[in-house]
Amino acid sequence: MAYIRFFMNQSQFLFEAAKKRIPGGVNSPVRAFRGVGGEPFFVKSASGSRLTTVDNQELIDYVGTWGPAILGHAAPTVIEAVRETALRGLSFGTPNPLEVEMAETICRLVPSVEKVRMVNSGTEATMSCIRLARGFTGRSKILKFEGCYHGHVDSLLVKAGSGALTHGHPDSAGVPAELARLTITVPYNDADAVRAAFEANPGEIAALILEPVPANAGLYLPEPGFLETLRVLCTEMGTVLIFDEVMTGFRLARGGAQEVYQITPDLTAMGKVIGGGLPVGAFGGRAEIMDQLSPDGPVYQAGTLSGNPIAMAAGLAQLREMERIDGWAQLEKIGAAFEVAAREAIWGLPCTFKRIGSMFCLYFCEGPVRNLQDAMGSDKVRFGKFFHGCLEQGVYFAPSQFEAGFLCTAHSESDLSRTAEVVKANLEKVF
Repeated sequence: MAYIRFFMNQSQFLFEAAKKRIPGGVNSPVRAFRGVGGEPFFVKSASGSRLTTVDNQELIDYVGTWGPAILGHAAPTVIEAVRETALRGLSFGTPNPLEVEMAETICRLVPSVEKVRMVNSGTEATMSCIRLARGFTGRSKILKFEGCYHGHVDSLLVKAGSGALTHGHPDSAGVPAELARLTITVPYNDADAVRAAFEANPGEIAALILEPVPANAGLYLPEPGFLETLRVLCTEMGTVLIFDEVMTGFRLARGGAQEVYQITPDLTAMGKVIGGGLPVGAFGGRAEIMDQLSPDGPVYQAGTLSGNPIAMAAGLAQLREMERIDGWAQLEKIGAAFEVAAREAIWGLPCTFKRIGSMFCLYFCEGPVRNLQDAMGSDKVRFGKFFHGCLEQGVYFAPSQFEAGFLCTAHSESDLSRTAEVVKANLEKVF
């Protein structure tokens, strides 16, 4: 083994070891680099806008631990909050004051949320929303959009996005056909298809769930009037409108995408930013729906580590700091500068750039990109070459054409300038 290791870098050695004990060598599929080829690198530390690999390569990071690192990595205010809280205990199994403060903070920042419950992941949040909507309405069917990924929930792994798209299996094995038949899928940005689905299933659809800004098939935006139509249809049909804001919540604005687009969902799934980098999720909405949850109502949901004090402390510290520095205004400024540089780099090339706030995606296809079918027209081979070229030069984008990128308040002008140089050079190589 020592002889073999001599010819490997540290990441290669760790990946070989990981593959013997961890399926695919990773604990989340997109990390395996299957969408771009090659093998993943391993990280030993992160600070601000930078990652440092176990082989001591420093990377400008545009993945941001897939969204939570809105202040950058290891933000001092977050680290200090975690340190102080950890000294008082890691978990109690009983209520703690920080979960009350988090609930009050979420309800203040997101007016559609009258009551909220903490969970441990975005998947738990969406799963709980679906169960709650079914319990509240007494209906069984769910309506979702092609390419929208809502975690690895059986009911929602039907024409999903994220890793399911990257690896070519949008419909996961292990999901019973009987359960999948309860999930209706339609193209995003197609209001007529939504109306037709309601007409074909009168009084049967418990919930319509969507990413208001889909970010698991790259990134594309709702067309004018689309979200408004969904709100009207759900109200008319007695269907619970669920916004999956695990990515967009507390990132696009204080109140997430629903603040940006001025739409009021019935339930909202949240995560990522509110954990400050620690495992977390939450779901909340109208009190009359949330009151159906156990112990007050008949819909059961529970979690040993829900409301964990360390996660609550980290998330609260991050949200407080974002409010103190008006981080959303800073991110819009950074995002606008990033977009100018990106559009200059792709001028005249068959590429499409999408951005909203601090989220972005560069598609290797000509636009417009308004739904999953459009996104799937991207040149994945060319993207893979571009990805590796950028990585070699110290710029880390998501290792998949079908994932959004994330900016943070720690990205500096020099970061953006260097990134623009690297992007332009590698686009010239692949076209």
